[in-house]
Formats: sequence, C-alpha cells, structure tokens
Amino acid sequence: MIVEQFPVLIVVAPLILAFIVNVVGLWNRRLCFYIVFIALSACLVFSLGILNTVLTQGEPIHYRLGNWQPPWGIEYVIDHLNALILVSVAIISLLVAVYAKRSLEQEIHESKLPQFYTLFLLQVTGLLGITATGDMFNLYVLLEIASFSAYAIIAMGERGADFAAFRYVLFGTIGACAYLLGTGYLYILTGSLNMVDVAHLLPQAFYSKALLVGLAFFVVGVGIKMGMFPLHIWLPDAYTLAPSAVSALLAPLFTKVGAYVIIRIMFTVFDPSFSLALYPVADILGWIAAIGILFACIMALAQSDLKRMLCYVIVAEMGYILIGIASANRLGLTGAILHIVNDMFMMACLFTVAGAIFYQTGTRNINQFRYLHRTMPITLAVFVVGALSVVGVPPLCGFFSKWYLILGAIQAQKWVLLAVLLISSLIYAILFFRVIECAYLEPREAHNHAYDGGHPTPTLDRVPISMLAPMVLIAAGIILLGIFSGKIIVHIIEFAIPATL
Repeated sequence: MIVEQFPVLIVVAPLILAFIVNVVGLWNRRLCFYIVFIALSACLVFSLGILNTVLTQGEPIHYRLGNWQPPWGIEYVIDHLNALILVSVAIISLLVAVYAKRSLEQEIHESKLPQFYTLFLLQVTGLLGITATGDMFNLYVLLEIASFSAYAIIAMGERGADFAAFRYVLFGTIGACAYLLGTGYLYILTGSLNMVDVAHLLPQAFYSKALLVGLAFFVVGVGIKMGMFPLHIWLPDAYTLAPSAVSALLAPLFTKVGAYVIIRIMFTVFDPSFSLALYPVADILGWIAAIGILFACIMALAQSDLKRMLCYVIVAEMGYILIGIASANRLGLTGAILHIVNDMFMMACLFTVAGAIFYQTGTRNINQFRYLHRTMPITLAVFVVGALSVVGVPPLCGFFSKWYLILGAIQAQKWVLLAVLLISSLIYAILFFRVIECAYLEPREAHNHAYDGGHPTPTLDRVPISMLAPMVLIAAGIILLGIFSGKIIVHIIEFAIPATL
C-alpha cells in the first residue's frame, strides 16, 4: 500500500518539508540542511520504487489524486520515460544538496539559509512534479513553482545576480504565457487537459490550424524554459551569477526536465504523425539545433570564466537533444533520451567542479588555474572525467548518447546535422583541453627550479569532503552510465519510444 503512494509522495513530501524548513530555520538554522537531506533521500527512495514498479509490471502507473476519475481529476502517469528521469533528478538533487552545505557558507549569508533551503526544496518539488504529472494544466502550475523558485535563488548570487534574475523573470513569464496559450488551444479543441485523453481526441483535429498554433506555443514556451537557441538569452548571466550550488542544481536539471517536456508533448500528447510527419516541425528544430550548437560552441571558446563557458555548453547540449528529436527515428530519439540523463550527470559534474574551484581559489578565470593540479588533484580528476564525457570519449556515458545521435542522423540522411555533431565534438575537445592545459601543464621554467613558496607542493585536495564526495559520486555515475548504457536502453528507453517510429 505504501509503494502505491510513491507517485504522489515524491511530490508532496518535499513540498510539505519545504515549509517546515522555513519554520524550523527560525529556531535553529543548522537543522535546515538535515531536513532537506531527509526529504531528498526519501525522494530518491520513492523514485527507485517507482522505477522498479514500472519495470516489474511493464506498464505505466496511473495515480489519481483524490480518487477523481480523469479527465476531471488530476492524474499522475509514470511510464518508462519519466520513471528514468525521476531517478536521475532525485540522485542529482540529493548530491547537490550535500555539496551545497559548505558551498553556501561562503556565498550566502547565514540568515538566508532557511529561505534558501525552502526554495531549494520547492525547486525540486517542481521538477519532480513536472516529470510525474499527466495533466497539461498541472504541468503548468508545477513549471511555475520551479520557475519562481529559480528566480529567487538565482537572485541570492553575486553582484549582478538580481538583474540577471529579473531578466530571467521577463523571459520566464513569456515562456509561461506561451505554454498556457498552447494549453488553452488544446482545451478548446478537445475539452480535456489529461494528456492521455487529449492524445486520443487530437487526431480528429489534426488538420486544424489552431492545433498547429498550439504546438508552436508549446515549443516556444518550453524552449525558453530549457534554454533552447535562440531563446537562451537569459541563461548565461543567470547561471553564471547564481550561487555555485544553484548553478549545479538548475543547469543539469531544469534544462533537461524542459527537454523531457518537449519530448512528452511531441511524442505523447501530439502523435508523431502530426508533430513530425504532417508538418515540418522536425526539420525546423533540426536547423535551429544546428545553428544553436555552432553559435554556442563559438561563444564558449570566447569565455575566460569557466562557469560562463559551461553555460554556453548547456545551450549546445540542448541542441544535441533537439537533433535527436529532429532525426524522427528510433535511433535518434534513443540518443536524445539517453543524452538527457547523461547530460544531467555531466553538467552536474562540471558545475560542481567550477564551484569547488571558486570555493578554494576565489576565481573562475581559466587563465589563473596554473598549478591547480597540485592543490586540487581529485577535483581536477573529476573535471577531466566530465570533460571527456562531454567530448564523447568512450567508455564514458557521453560517447554512447552521441553515438546514437549520429546513427539517427545517418539513418534520417540529415548530413548537416551529422556534420554539426562531429564539428562540435572537435570544438569541445579544443574547449576543454584549454582548461586542462592551464590546470595541468606547467611552464617550462618551472621544471628548472626546486619548488618554493611560488610553486605549490603536491597536497591532498583541500576542498571539504562534503563537497568532494558528491563530485566523485557524480563522476562515478558518468562512468557507470557509460558501462550500463546498453542495459538502460534495452530495459527502459526502448519502451519509452513510440511504436510508430
């Protein structure tokens, strides 16, 4: 009976504890972290139980809130696709919460910790709810819970973060309005908001121009939230100036959950025969993705701030997922789904490393990373794992999702997309080798002198263990995802792809 309640508990538990954290924080701020840890640990247990149930029974879980029958009531529907996303979100959010404990001591005033942890839990609540819900309007509500939480915790960052958060509010509001308009079009055409019910009713309206307009609003609205080119303008400043722990949470998760929503809408709510075959949506997304990847890679090369460089890498990674969708075949969509999960771990790895370097050195300037391998050897080793995975070096997870994206582009005979995938991987190699070169390679004259005060002697990593351990675990996750990618595809992703592809 308890397991049957997991689909709702994974959303309700962090929501309730978010308000408890704020109240407890008025009495004892030190307890806030432990409440957050308990909440996110419970979410991880719930997500694993949900995934196990889906794999065991081989069909989606339908949970009706208040026992109201759909489409009148809100229904949570969890299949292979969002069960996998739920587990990934729960793992990353828990590890980032542990990482944040010491990171926040340096970047946020102690008096703001209860409010921060409240917003942190509301953010995770929104992300988990977006993933679990099977109702179009409920998704909008949860999307706004996540968005408003993001605005507030980004504004807690360094100088200029408040303005970056305000600009994010402007773009986020436009995105929310676009999504809501799309939902309105669907309701007018079908009289329902339940995703499964809408999917059954929509074929009758396939040739309606209103339906096409509704799809366009959905793509624009969610595209803003996920940082899709050219709707990404808010992202580099917001994620760069946010506190390190906030960037490590939002960059891997919010953008990827947005990508999940795009896939859910295009392949579940709208049948692929409409969103891919009847209209050239795939071709348009493919060209947007190709231009966006090249633009983002060039912008990343121009950055000296490691965190800002990674923000442009996120924009490029969103393009990778869109290329998988644009391929409009099983191989491409397999790569897109796998890349959503892989990129959660890769971006979490790289952003936590950027935060750890800033915590220890007070700088994110790549040109000032000299001798860093002597004072932060484990941190840099974690960075190398994440960087090589983004480049696409086997057996790390990034290689396998890129491989399927490449196979999908070849099968679809979309040679421009294939060329962009290969060229961007080469640019990634240049991009990350520049960081590795600054951190690892010492100037020639340094080898001609004994190490003195000017040349740091080798030492154990000085980053606190509560920051170091989550980074190492995320790096281990990157390796394990690569090793077990075949099993993940066979047992989970294969069942998440529509049979019509």
